[in-house]
Amino acid sequence: MKNKLLHNPQAVIGTLLIAIILLMGVLAPFLAPHDPMAVDITKKFLEPCNEYPFGTDQLGRCVLSRLLYGARYSLGLALPILAVLALIGTTLGMLCAWFGGIFDRLMTIVCDIFMAFPPLVIVLTLIGVIGQGAVNLILSIILSMWVWFVKVVRSYVLIEKDKDYITAAKISGCSGADILFSHILPNILPLLVVYFSTGIASIILMISGYSFLGLGLGNDIPEWGAMLNSAKQYLYSNPMLIVYPGTCILLTAAGFNLFGEALRDILSPEEE
Repeated sequence: MKNKLLHNPQAVIGTLLIAIILLMGVLAPFLAPHDPMAVDITKKFLEPCNEYPFGTDQLGRCVLSRLLYGARYSLGLALPILAVLALIGTTLGMLCAWFGGIFDRLMTIVCDIFMAFPPLVIVLTLIGVIGQGAVNLILSIILSMWVWFVKVVRSYVLIEKDKDYITAAKISGCSGADILFSHILPNILPLLVVYFSTGIASIILMISGYSFLGLGLGNDIPEWGAMLNSAKQYLYSNPMLIVYPGTCILLTAAGFNLFGEALRDILSPEEE
């Protein structure tokens, strides 16, 4: 597995991009030359220089410092969201596929209802009711995406539960819980890892997209989507204020997508 990853260009590039973004977030307090929230209107729109390597924005804030801290906000929101979605999706998906019957039909109906509405509509409704903020943004994205994770896990388990080794486990007297967590889950885990690794890229794009639309974090917060939102009115006069956070979002999403695609190629049964 390790050798396959090292010899896969997508895996290597994706891992490097992910490592760079993670280091940006972890080392932000040490790498940032200035306080990302510090406002100095006398230094607005400065060109890149030794003191401000990426220049300053419309409020005189250090762009580089805000980009570094932006990695903390993007990953700091995306990872907890992914963890909750993975827990909900895995638990409900496995239970639906295993027990079937009324429970499965009811959950399928609920999932179909949620999937009938675009995530943006759900997020708009929830944020309109409960207001903006990091916690509300996390809750909104979870409520708009959980059905997709449940559906995917359910499909994996349905395929796996009809295989011969599951029949043999039932005949040998294994309990349902033992079959689910000792047999089925370990076998579908590689597929789940691939889906979750590509899913985090979608979550990061959603966070940035909603912030860009003014539905996420405020423009004072050094988050990449919020930086795009505050800089969009300066597209022609100072285009780099959009290029910098946009590039960070692009590279982060590309890193997780490349890594997930590489994992899928490596773990695909056809490649075995």
